[in-house]
Amino acid sequence: MADLPDDPRAALDRLLQEKGVDYAQLSARIGRNPAYIQQFIKRGSPRRLAEQDRARIAAYLGVSEALLGGALQRVAVPSRARAADMVLVPKLAIGASAGAGASVDGEPVEGEVAFDPKWLRGLGADPRALSIIRVEGDSMAPTLNDGDDILVDGGDAAGRLRDGIYVLRMDDVLMVKRIARAPGQGRISVISDNPHYRSWDDLPMAAVQLVGRVVWTGRRVR
Repeated sequence: MADLPDDPRAALDRLLQEKGVDYAQLSARIGRNPAYIQQFIKRGSPRRLAEQDRARIAAYLGVSEALLGGALQRVAVPSRARAADMVLVPKLAIGASAGAGASVDGEPVEGEVAFDPKWLRGLGADPRALSIIRVEGDSMAPTLNDGDDILVDGGDAAGRLRDGIYVLRMDDVLMVKRIARAPGQGRISVISDNPHYRSWDDLPMAAVQLVGRVVWTGRRVR
């Protein structure tokens, strides 16, 4: 399994910088006083995040609780592969809306799924920043359907922006959409693949927060 950062404070600080979230904003998201996250990162107080706070932060940032100091959950893996050789990716108890919208407040990790690290490397994904989220709605059909699971690389967001499908926040709603760079500098289009749903043809980058790039999808056979 890929090595995780030894220091949850440093990991959290790096994630906040990458995603453009400040300390006070994250403190407010988990119902703490404005200085809570800054004190945790800079002063080491508290020494460890409370379990509920850690779950809320992991869900908000789209990462595993293990990255923030939580213990990895054990899951069953194929007999031909040892658990130590697998990468455990958290499955978040939340849906990224492909329709009207979804709330993101305080959703926990509901489990973890084991992946072959060689296969993940073939996707070009960062194992430490992966999460699995469920698609809700049909605005991205036929590319993504309601109920599909998507593998999201939180390390591949605004800093490496290119055309593709992303999980993003817009107006504090978590959604999955196709992103295309618009002609103007710092401008993007946010596109629903289903023509019956709204798209936004020309937006400033500041209007959205990219959570991560969708690198794989799995769906149930019906």
